[in-house]
Amino acid sequence: MFKRGEGMRYRNILRIIFISLMILLVLIGCGSKSETKQVKEIKDESRESFSKEVTDNDENKLEKKDENLESDSLKLYISADRTGTKESGIAIEQGIRTALSEVDYTVNGKKIEILILDHRGSTPRANTHLEKYLEDDKALAVFSGLHSPPLLASLDFINENEILVLDPWAAAAPITRYPSEENWVFRLSIDDSKAGYVISEYAVKKEDFERPFLLLEETGWGESNERTMTSALNDFSVDIAGTAWFNWNLGINEAKMLLRQAKESDADVIFFVGNAPEGKKFAKAMSELEEKERLPIRSHWGITGGDFPEVISKDIRANIDLKFIQTSFSFTGMGDSKIGNKVFDIAKNLYPDSIKKVEDIKAPTGFIHSYDLTKILIRALGQSDLDSDINTIRLELRNNLENINGKVEGLIKTYDKPFTVFTEENPDAHEALNIMDFVMAKYGENNEIIILP
Repeated sequence: MFKRGEGMRYRNILRIIFISLMILLVLIGCGSKSETKQVKEIKDESRESFSKEVTDNDENKLEKKDENLESDSLKLYISADRTGTKESGIAIEQGIRTALSEVDYTVNGKKIEILILDHRGSTPRANTHLEKYLEDDKALAVFSGLHSPPLLASLDFINENEILVLDPWAAAAPITRYPSEENWVFRLSIDDSKAGYVISEYAVKKEDFERPFLLLEETGWGESNERTMTSALNDFSVDIAGTAWFNWNLGINEAKMLLRQAKESDADVIFFVGNAPEGKKFAKAMSELEEKERLPIRSHWGITGGDFPEVISKDIRANIDLKFIQTSFSFTGMGDSKIGNKVFDIAKNLYPDSIKKVEDIKAPTGFIHSYDLTKILIRALGQSDLDSDINTIRLELRNNLENINGKVEGLIKTYDKPFTVFTEENPDAHEALNIMDFVMAKYGENNEIIILP
């Protein structure tokens, strides 16, 4: 028999041992399952992108690259999100590959190799990709992805270390406006210094909204849009009903609370700035509110970077009024566009299993912009001596981007001197697009993007 209290102590010891064993077994099991899932994801992604996928456990397996290329080939990095907004990263890769396939991945006798890196929306991960680029004596340039924060956080590092960055999506205004004539970031995308104006003008002038409520993600990108939207609305003599901020990974109940806050502010429209994961939450939350509580949403284009139209189906969209900013080319509205149909045919041949009709190009913004930007890059490479050391090549390539010879035909438009030397008096020097290239759009019945007049 145990003395008083000894039995309890003995049972407690046994309980601790038992719990510890259970935790150990769970950890072993979880590790095994996670590893299996990662291997499956690697294989699945390889089939789609002809290369290896990222794993968390081995940075050396981070790279996905082309096979059977010559040892003296040069490289283009793609540092983008292929996890949270996977569709955007894949679309960027597809656009780049489609443009490179037109020249057989060869410029001035040099083969061009692609390395795909998944930063998963994480600034620290994106920084490791920039450091990797600096260590690679074959790396020409880095294509960035949908997210602005990794670029905003690294602007000093990028420019001080002369990292050539090509931006086909991230829209925050400061990205291309580093205060130096030797600016190393070039963008072919929407520019938030103008996006807020386009969204505001459409809502106020075309749709007669009078009290917008700003619903913004709490990042540098959201802050950039707050400034430009506020400025644009001041120009139109329109008062802002209110402003609310949200963080990534918010829940549906928090989304509903913020939407009700917007309604209670006496707003008649919501200006939304966020990406697909949070956009899906707000759209679903809006559709679940009573009809009298719902407000129209005029959105930035971040929502188009993932599986938004698949999750927020046409039936759900029937219960909400949603429009968003885009650039002016759409595969669904290209009609008999010669270059549009040619590019689509090439893409179908490159991706016969995944692209059969235009709606199969998911996150088409990424495809369209990266295709056009790669066409400009190819022209600049053609003007460069690619037999020099890598630092000389990068500098010459950067300079040639500011001095493109001749016109370059793209999907959005034909580019004539798309980039020039950056100065404070010429802040749009590294913007290939301008406000005339920006429009509003909506999703159609088949999840296609329809440009609005």
